[in-house]
Amino acid sequence: MDRLEAMHQFVRVAEMGSFSAVAQQLGVARSVVTRQVAALEGHLGTKLIARSTRRLSLTSAGADFLERCRVILNLVEAAESGVAAERHSPRGPVRISVPVTLGMRHLNAHILEFARRYPEVVLDVDYADRRSNLIEEGIDLAIRVARRLEPGDVARRISASRIVVVASPDYLARHGTPAHPEELIHHECLAYTGVPSPHSWEFQVDGRSQAFPIRARLQGNSGEALVDAAVAGFGLAAGPTFIAGHALATGAVQAVLGPFVPQPVGIYAVLPGNRHVPHRVRVLMDFLAERLGPAPPWEA
Repeated sequence: MDRLEAMHQFVRVAEMGSFSAVAQQLGVARSVVTRQVAALEGHLGTKLIARSTRRLSLTSAGADFLERCRVILNLVEAAESGVAAERHSPRGPVRISVPVTLGMRHLNAHILEFARRYPEVVLDVDYADRRSNLIEEGIDLAIRVARRLEPGDVARRISASRIVVVASPDYLARHGTPAHPEELIHHECLAYTGVPSPHSWEFQVDGRSQAFPIRARLQGNSGEALVDAAVAGFGLAAGPTFIAGHALATGAVQAVLGPFVPQPVGIYAVLPGNRHVPHRVRVLMDFLAERLGPAPPWEA
């Protein structure tokens, strides 16, 4: 039995609550994972996981051993990372989650540049707009766009994006240009359903944030598709400049309600808890922060 590998798999099972999920994540048979944990229990002479038909739960010995395993594995990771840092050559796997449009339009080139610079790092990029569970999905680093972080998030702000409300010149010629957010209720708007309140938009009025209702003629969960609809004259779309910037630059859309636009959204590098950050993950995070920074290319 490889004791460290068995400890790794025990920690994964404890965090994910499933032998099958860990086996799927590792690309091995379920029996491989169960044998590793069983061998660890046999070595220790005690049950770590209480198995039932419905769910898994840690025994009291298992809960205590889990915390000790995390400490030991973090120390091993830190020791290995320290050697790698001294060699100035990060190596090993990194699984990163990025939003679809931000990833495809702006991060891909940087990720490829990173891969070219550090050939010993193996990258697995998950393109998804949903909020991933970093621990359960084995993600080392997630790039998230958010006004505010969730409680408990361990994150570093690496960039930002302004929010703009845009419409095509044709639409504005036909329907007029709104002068105040309260006029939006009389316009055709394009609602993004990937937020908790898609049918109200937030603006800054007299120094405070205020939500205004909109009437959505068309809605969807792709900000890029909604900007395309705005270009086609279907109405007003609100979104970050990393999506709308190109259409603004070409004149396909115009920005409106400029004095009332909300505060920029942050772009964060989010880590899976207060555990040791491997050298390869830290190098990637620093690399992306340097490439994007406080003045990202989409704001040019």
